[in-house]
Amino acid sequence: MPLDEYRKKRDFSKTPEPAGKAAKSKTHEGFFCVQKHLASHLHYDFRLEHNGVLLSWAVPKGPSLDPSVKRLAMHVEDHPIEYGEFEGVIPEGYGAGIVMLWDRGTWTPEVADVDAALAKGDLKFTLNGYKLKGSWVLVRTSGRYPGARRGSGRGEGATGSGDGRSWLLIKHRDEWSGDLDITEFSPKSIKSDGDLEDILAADTPEVWRSGKPAKGGAAGAMLTAIIDRAAQPKAKRKPKRTR
Repeated sequence: MPLDEYRKKRDFSKTPEPAGKAAKSKTHEGFFCVQKHLASHLHYDFRLEHNGVLLSWAVPKGPSLDPSVKRLAMHVEDHPIEYGEFEGVIPEGYGAGIVMLWDRGTWTPEVADVDAALAKGDLKFTLNGYKLKGSWVLVRTSGRYPGARRGSGRGEGATGSGDGRSWLLIKHRDEWSGDLDITEFSPKSIKSDGDLEDILAADTPEVWRSGKPAKGGAAGAMLTAIIDRAAQPKAKRKPKRTR
């Protein structure tokens, strides 16, 4: 047991130290965020802090507060903790596009062992964010869920089937559930209060540079076109020079 060695070394009739009770992982509170990501297509990256990284799922249609709606969530690679506060532009390569910090807060597991729950494919948890709150579950599926698209299984938000990457993000029925479309009701950033165009058109947008840039591709062409369009409103905002 976790505290056996601690207790063996102490006589609790003589010491004011607590005997203690082993804390279960369900009491753990970690960081979570949801990033609205316009890459080759628009999706929402759902991230939970665990063991020093951000566990990540790409949710094509975004979270739903309706317990009857099961949203496809594709498990993607872990991300660094510092990525959870990022909002800005990924200029080229993997995930190239615009990233908005759509929601953030803390999460608490509703299970005793997060790793065991992940291995089983059934992780229950509570969110305490600005937009997402209450009880949720991530459930792994066979990948045959309606709406799953067959593909290469590569890239942010890519979808596939039968590889264990397909999960469902489902809201549990509680005081925070309902039929409100939260992505439509609250579409803007909780960091800047802007939309995707505002983030891109900022005078000095933050840029996240990939460690392995790869120019070209559909996403790269899309981003170039968006940057060109964003330059127009930026130019209009510049004060005219007077003589």
